[in-house]
Amino acid sequence: MTSTDNPPIATVGHTDNSILIDADVDHVWAMTNDLRSWPDLFTEYRSVEVLESTDTWFRFRLTMHPDESGRTWSWVSERTLDPAAREVRARRVEPGPFEFMEIHWSYAPEDGGTRMRWVQDFRMRPEAPIDTEGMTRRIDANSKVQMGIIKEKVEAAATAGTDRGAVG
Repeated sequence: MTSTDNPPIATVGHTDNSILIDADVDHVWAMTNDLRSWPDLFTEYRSVEVLESTDTWFRFRLTMHPDESGRTWSWVSERTLDPAAREVRARRVEPGPFEFMEIHWSYAPEDGGTRMRWVQDFRMRPEAPIDTEGMTRRIDANSKVQMGIIKEKVEAAATAGTDRGAVG
C-alpha cells in the first residue's frame, strides 16, 4: 500500500483567542457563565434555552439571529464549569455542519483585570457549506469581535456595580 492509497487526514480547525478585561475575575466569570443572559452579552445569539442543568453542568440550545439568507441556526451544547480552576469545557451535542466542536474557556487574573481565553477545536463535515479552513478563519474573526463586545459590556457592568456600591 502506498501513501496515495490512504485517504487524506482531514484538517482540524483550531483557534486561540484571548482578551484582557478590566474587571475582577469573579465578575467576569459570573457574567460570562450566566447562559440566560447570552442573548444580551453576545450579538449573534437570539435565544438560549437551558434544557438540563446542575450547579456546574448545562445542556442548552443556542439559536442565532437569522443569517444573510434568512436561515436561523440552532444547536444543543453541553457546558461544564470548573469554578476552582476558572475553566469551562463545552462541546456541541448536535454538531450540525461540524463533525465535532469543542471549546475551552479559561479565566486568569492579569494586571488588575482578567484574561479571558477561548480555545476552539473542530472539524467540518465534508458536505458542510464551508470547509474547515474557511470556518477557522470565520470563527477566529468572529471570536475577536464577540470578545471585544463582551469586554465592553462586562467592564460597563463592573463600573456600574462599583458606582452603585459607592452610592448605596
